[in-house]
Amino acid sequence: MKLYVLLVSFLYVQLSLAQETLSNTSSKIWSLEDCIAYALDNNITVKDVVINKNIAEVDYNTAKSSRLPNLFGSASQNFSNGNTIDPITSDFVSDQIHSTNLALSSSMTVYQGNQINNQIQQNKLLFEQSIFQEEVEKNNIVLNILEVYLQSLYSKENITIAENNFKASEKEVLRAEARLAAGTIALSDLTEAQSQAATNKYNIITAKNEYEQYIIELKQLLELPPLETIEIETIDDNIDLINLELNKTTVYKNALDFLPEIQASNLNIEANKKEYNIAKGGYLPTLSLTGSIGSGYTSVNDNTFSDQFNVNFNQRIGVSLSVPIFNRNATKAAVKTATLNIEKAELQKEAVEKEIFKKVETAYQNALSAQEQVLASEASKEAAEQSYKLAQKKYELGDLSTTDLVISQNTYTGAQQNYLQAKYLNILYHQLLQFYQGNDIKL
Repeated sequence: MKLYVLLVSFLYVQLSLAQETLSNTSSKIWSLEDCIAYALDNNITVKDVVINKNIAEVDYNTAKSSRLPNLFGSASQNFSNGNTIDPITSDFVSDQIHSTNLALSSSMTVYQGNQINNQIQQNKLLFEQSIFQEEVEKNNIVLNILEVYLQSLYSKENITIAENNFKASEKEVLRAEARLAAGTIALSDLTEAQSQAATNKYNIITAKNEYEQYIIELKQLLELPPLETIEIETIDDNIDLINLELNKTTVYKNALDFLPEIQASNLNIEANKKEYNIAKGGYLPTLSLTGSIGSGYTSVNDNTFSDQFNVNFNQRIGVSLSVPIFNRNATKAAVKTATLNIEKAELQKEAVEKEIFKKVETAYQNALSAQEQVLASEASKEAAEQSYKLAQKKYELGDLSTTDLVISQNTYTGAQQNYLQAKYLNILYHQLLQFYQGNDIKL
């Protein structure tokens, strides 16, 4: 009985600790830095590219090992009957023969048109390229996290706007009911106020749904369980405008020096050049060393098993030379293909540089636009807020219709949303310009 009580108590404590841990995990507030760090460790895309890098490293080590000689062991047991050649003595016999053979053999390529060295160098380049490809994917994850995180913040603030509008519209419905009872407005004014309240309630649902969709997208980037709830950290409203003293050409040059896409493209060109050298090596001869040791036993001989193994022990060493004369133009085709692949790799590098310039220029121009939009939308929001407050006072005094009040409220709502959008676009493009210069992304 005591054991049962202790077991139940232990399970209760463990369950409590598990629930506490889950509660702590669920209540964690994720900053942008937290999301980026977690995604880089857990995102499937990043893990996949890490595996590709490890495969490239294995291929590189395998290529280095191709310089070494190989070593094979062999063993055979044979039975023959009738007229045959003794596999050990090479005598012609007409009898039943039991024979045993044991051997070790080895070969090593001494020269193969320098293909081995070029293959090793190519695999080294491909391994180094895979390292930069890993950085490319990590950067893509970082930028995706940044975009989704800011969209989530925008949606979260949009919920607050919708809720405030709904609260204000509820008060307006109460005022309209009181004024209708007093006979100062028509029934249509009340129904319009009720309609606006219903619309604002619908906007809350829409805003919350939009926020949840971005949170789902963020959780997928983080590879979090579907049922886990997360909260994101809000940022300071007192944001600074983007400092655009840098010339976009300077940003572009910094991006070319920083972004791993360029280094990966350069290594891709060099790897294809090594492939060209490997293909050309097919025109040259191959020189190899071979060697073996072995022994055997045959039942035809009257000596014992051990005696025969001592007597039949043999050693061989040899050199082989293979000279390519005609291989149906396979080498010629390989050289041509390698040449075309070099040209293709160079074109790919140009395309990467153009794409980087497009991204930098787009971010720069959008940053300029977002900065101006922040100033304009902030002024519009303040003016719309004052106008809406004045409209509310007039409505309370009976000097403004419900329709005009609804129009004023919608104008203020639109101005708030425009400011929010401009604010987060300003932050996004500021971070992008920082990223393209090799600076850390942080809010």
